[in-house]
Amino acid sequence: MMGRTFWFVAGASAGLYTTIKARRLASRLTPEGITDQVAALGLGARAFAEEVRTGMAEREAQIAHQLALPAADTDRTRERAPQPALEDPAASRRPALAATRS
Repeated sequence: MMGRTFWFVAGASAGLYTTIKARRLASRLTPEGITDQVAALGLGARAFAEEVRTGMAEREAQIAHQLALPAADTDRTRERAPQPALEDPAASRRPALAATRS
């Protein structure tokens, strides 16, 4: 009698476990689930990149200290100098086109 009860409970537990896993997989394969997974992947990639940048800055500071170099500016959040705006390519061709038409 104990053996039958054990196998019944084991089978019910396995069935419940499989059902829960199947529902989770089904929810992950919906468009919303895939969107969540892609967002999580992007967040993980950004966190990894930030950790790498921090580690690089720390290592650069260690190397500079060991070589007695002046401290480098490790603030990478500075804004870049504004780039000049590109000319409108159509505007630069208009005078040439006008000269060839006359």
